[in-house]
Amino acid sequence: MAVVIVVGVQWGDEGKGKIVDLLTEKARLVVRWAGGANAGHTLVVDGKKYVTRLIPSGILRSGVTCVLGEGMVVDPAVLVEEIRTFRAQGFITQDRDLVVAERAHLTLPHHREIDRLREERPGSIGTTKRGIGPTYESKAARIGLRVGDLFRPERFRARLERHVTAIAPYLHELGGAAPNAAEIASSYLALAEEIRPFVGDASRTVHDAIKRGENVLFEGAQGVLLDLDHGTYPFVTSSSTTAGGACAGLGIGPTLIDHVLGIAKGYATRVGDGPFPTELSDATGELLRKRGNEFGSVTGRPRRCGWLDLPAVRLAVRLSGIEALALTKLDVMAGLDRVRLCVGYRLNGRTLDEMPLDADDLAAAEPVFEDLEGWPDAADGAVPPGAARFVARVASLVGIPVWATSWGPGRLQTVVEHNPFAG
Repeated sequence: MAVVIVVGVQWGDEGKGKIVDLLTEKARLVVRWAGGANAGHTLVVDGKKYVTRLIPSGILRSGVTCVLGEGMVVDPAVLVEEIRTFRAQGFITQDRDLVVAERAHLTLPHHREIDRLREERPGSIGTTKRGIGPTYESKAARIGLRVGDLFRPERFRARLERHVTAIAPYLHELGGAAPNAAEIASSYLALAEEIRPFVGDASRTVHDAIKRGENVLFEGAQGVLLDLDHGTYPFVTSSSTTAGGACAGLGIGPTLIDHVLGIAKGYATRVGDGPFPTELSDATGELLRKRGNEFGSVTGRPRRCGWLDLPAVRLAVRLSGIEALALTKLDVMAGLDRVRLCVGYRLNGRTLDEMPLDADDLAAAEPVFEDLEGWPDAADGAVPPGAARFVARVASLVGIPVWATSWGPGRLQTVVEHNPFAG
């Protein structure tokens, strides 16, 4: 039995879905603890591409229960669409295949509208416009609605009326129209009937599975550098993306966690605004974007590309207690004559081995690079010597082992040194 947390160590989009899908071969539960429909995973199985937004990557494995935890924010329209899509493809064949926390908060239509209106104004931060931040704001203001409210219609309507009264003045200030509570209630209560079979106590479900000795995998959304408290604020998400957030978001004690694994690309990407010291605004950056298909699985936006930032990885490792790394998309870098690693920063006459905590300092920091030999495409599953040296150098500079490397989108294109569920 093992309880494993997987987190992204960059700004998201590290390929967590593929690694989680690989690990779920031996997992019984796959659990998300935070975020909402802003997080997308792209999975390729037997040449077919699948995209998830709310449902964890484990949905493609028979016998695995996927859990949407209490710390998440759930857009029921997106969830119902995902359920229908995966059912049509032969997944979610039983109600027990999916558990949706009744205490997770609901993303409402005007949360998305607030997000959109903000992003059209000066000073936007580049969100996905999926209403995630405004939903968490309603939660913190104690005017939010939760999944369980959907199954108490009169209470849902009453709470929705109070919610709309509280939020309408702000929407008006942004230039939006006041929400229509009656229309929202009608739409959401209808959607509730499709998710009713899956709603329950996610925290207790996970706790009981751990106590039964089952393998449980916690799947992170976004990346540690987008954490609300510890990321590159204000260019962050609205929830906790560190490994510790899994315990808070699910109500699971930290003493129950066995392993924490981190996922990083062999290079770095970022979506939206915010400082990015190793960004490549040249032909190499464009090559990585095209070869790596670096476009958001949720928004389709092009991702900014740059060299792997080890000071950022070190920060993420420390913040989440990461014990080992998986490096993905090493195939994307094949064919480059040289590759670079950012091994430190220079800032105000000092040399830093971790990413600065202040966004302005990060923007002013000068990356210190180390150049390494590139490598050709991997042939017959063999890891090219140049790539092996790159991986070994990353492990040495970060101070933890690399337990897996990925050489393409398919399940069979990953080299695993040690599976934490294998005993």
